[in-house]
Amino acid sequence: MAFVITQSCCSDAGCVSVCPVNCIHPTPEERGFGTSDILHIDPQACIDCGACADACPVNAIFPADRLGARDAIFADINAAYYRDNPDISSGWSDVVYPQIPRLPRDLRVAIVGTGPSGGYALRTLLDRTDAHVTVFDRLPTPGGLVRAGVAPDHPSTKDVMKTFDILYRDPRVQMATNVEVGPNPASGQITPAELAEHFDAVFYAVGASQARSLGIPGEDLPGSTSATELVAWYNAVPGAAGPRLRAGGSGRAVIVGTGNVALDVARILVSPPALLAATDIADRALDLLRRQDVHEVVILGRRGQDSAAYTAAEYRALSTIPGVDVAVHDGADGLPAELSAPAAPGRRRIVFLFNTVPEAATGAGAVESVGVRSGRHVAALPADLLVRSIGYRAVPIGGLPFDEATGRFPVRDGRLLGADGEPIPGVYAVGWAARGSSGGIGANKQHAIETVESFIADVAAGLARTTAPPEAFPDLLRRRLRTSLGYRGIAAIDRRERERGAREGRPRVKFTDVGDMLAAAGRRRR
Repeated sequence: MAFVITQSCCSDAGCVSVCPVNCIHPTPEERGFGTSDILHIDPQACIDCGACADACPVNAIFPADRLGARDAIFADINAAYYRDNPDISSGWSDVVYPQIPRLPRDLRVAIVGTGPSGGYALRTLLDRTDAHVTVFDRLPTPGGLVRAGVAPDHPSTKDVMKTFDILYRDPRVQMATNVEVGPNPASGQITPAELAEHFDAVFYAVGASQARSLGIPGEDLPGSTSATELVAWYNAVPGAAGPRLRAGGSGRAVIVGTGNVALDVARILVSPPALLAATDIADRALDLLRRQDVHEVVILGRRGQDSAAYTAAEYRALSTIPGVDVAVHDGADGLPAELSAPAAPGRRRIVFLFNTVPEAATGAGAVESVGVRSGRHVAALPADLLVRSIGYRAVPIGGLPFDEATGRFPVRDGRLLGADGEPIPGVYAVGWAARGSSGGIGANKQHAIETVESFIADVAAGLARTTAPPEAFPDLLRRRLRTSLGYRGIAAIDRRERERGAREGRPRVKFTDVGDMLAAAGRRRR
């Protein structure tokens, strides 16, 4: 009986490296890796050894005969991958062993950001070098988009943080959270110039958290928000503002965009609050969803269904939400008349409306309807919430080059490029901050590995080293920011959140205020 990879897959590819018969694809060297949201086990080649299940960091691999009703469809998804890609075959080809250069043992490296790309950069540095690494995050808690972006109803995907937590406890690693990197020392920030002065290399793994705008009238009305803001809000990110919805509304939300994030948001909005109450969703979000009772979500796709950006696995998983129907309409054939009225009470559903573009949001002081067009067809959809999910940009950091046109840090082979187009020695960018907002956890892993390999090559070629003494930066950090946290403080917050969750039968109850986090860590704002 073959094993099967399910939707919780993070594409970490740790399973690929332990498979004795190379039956898990796509591998990091093959096309499609990083763009497919899950990997696939070849049912014809699998020898049922279970090594992949043991290696999986997010508990996404199961024997086919033990799949639950919700995951049974993934047996077909795994097998279909090999039917649809006959050029992908299992078994081993020629193995090439890399040359490993001898490096100094006292390298000092900084990583800014604790999301997947930062975590995989850290793991590669620890595996491939003897460097001492300081890891920064602007929030007190690490995790980046694993903590703040993965949907609350996908808890197993967050298990990848267990892998990173082991790294944070390595004696060569120093954690420094609640530390912001930016151009203003007077506000407590650490500047890029100071990092470059005190470390041999700096890796920026800061993600892409700035949403692109629709550019339509009414986009700034209360009740109009971005998927980035909404996800941060329901995932308990401190300072994230929730949507301001009018009372007694239509019960409908409209989401513009058809990527996996759009489907995540739709699933959270339309799921019965009783189901969400068993997750780590922020209490503030759960309270609002209970009061507002959003029970219909319309997802607008500007082109046809064949151009939708979501993955097949993410789309099919919508059909497994208890009590939620899924409908698909091609706007080119006309707009369903039922969408011109408020959502029908007592029915929960997700409606895909393709070949349709938003033209305006209207309302007296808040969003009340969204005007849409598809060819000659126009309609006003009553809605209480408009969410844009059409792509993301990195946030510039003062003192670093930034490409405003593409919304990311300019890089070549992971090396940050200066105004002259040449690499800045010792400065690198990884993940979405460098590649743009495409690809999941697995793609970030591969990019992090490649970028660390560029760093190793630079050191071997004679990268200039810092002349600052090792104790200089810790002294600077203590003077600049007394509320930075090390691993002990991070672990204390994690313990308190889990204790709060245990009292309610939930994985954790997250803090939503930095002051509360610092208090849980045994620190106080000054």
